[in-house]
Amino acid sequence: MKRSMAIMFGAVLLLLPMASFAQAPPEASSPGTSVQTAQTIPPEDQATKEQLAKLFEVMRIRDQMQSVQRIIPTTVESQLKEQMQAIMAQNPSGPQLTTEQREQLDRLMHKYMEKAVNLYPIDEMLADMTGLYQHYLTREDVDAMIAFYGSTAGQHLLDAQPKIAREYMPLVMSRMSERSKALTAEMMKDVTELKQSTAPAAEPAKK
Repeated sequence: MKRSMAIMFGAVLLLLPMASFAQAPPEASSPGTSVQTAQTIPPEDQATKEQLAKLFEVMRIRDQMQSVQRIIPTTVESQLKEQMQAIMAQNPSGPQLTTEQREQLDRLMHKYMEKAVNLYPIDEMLADMTGLYQHYLTREDVDAMIAFYGSTAGQHLLDAQPKIAREYMPLVMSRMSERSKALTAEMMKDVTELKQSTAPAAEPAKK
C-alpha cells in the first residue's frame, strides 16, 4: 500500500507541470522564423516576460493548472481506494479496517493529496516556464502563438482541453494501474530467479 501511494504521489507531481507545457504547439513560429532547439536564443531575440505573460493569459495556463489540480487528487484517491479494497479482498483473514478507520484513512489520504499538489505552487511553475520559453522561443514565435490562441480556433481548443483532461486522467491512471501489476509480477519473477541463481550451493551432509 505504501509503495502504491508513493507511485501515485509521484504521478501527481509529474502531471501538473506536464499538463500545462503540453498546450504549446511543437512549432509555433511565424513565417521565416524557426524555434531553436540546439542552442538558446540570443537575449536580444528572446521573448520578453511581458510577452510571455500575455501568452500565458490567452492560453489560460493558470486556469488549466488549477483545473488539473482539481482533477488529479480525486482521480488518485479513487485509484488508491480501489487498490486498498483489492488488497483486503486478497487477504480476507488479515486485519480489516472498521468503518471509522476507513473514514479516518480517507481523510488522511485527502490531506496528503492536497499537500502533494501544493508542493509546486502555480506561481512558481509559471516563473520556471517563463525562463524556459525565453530560451527556446523568439519574440516572433510568441507573437504568432498569441495570435493563434487569441483566435476562434485557439479559444475552441482551450475550451475543449479541460473536458479532454477530465476523460484522459482516469484513463491514464487505469492503464498505469493495470500494466504496473504485470510489470511488478515480472520483476518479482526475475528477482526470485536471480536469488536462486546466486544462492550458495548447499554443503554435502557429513557422514
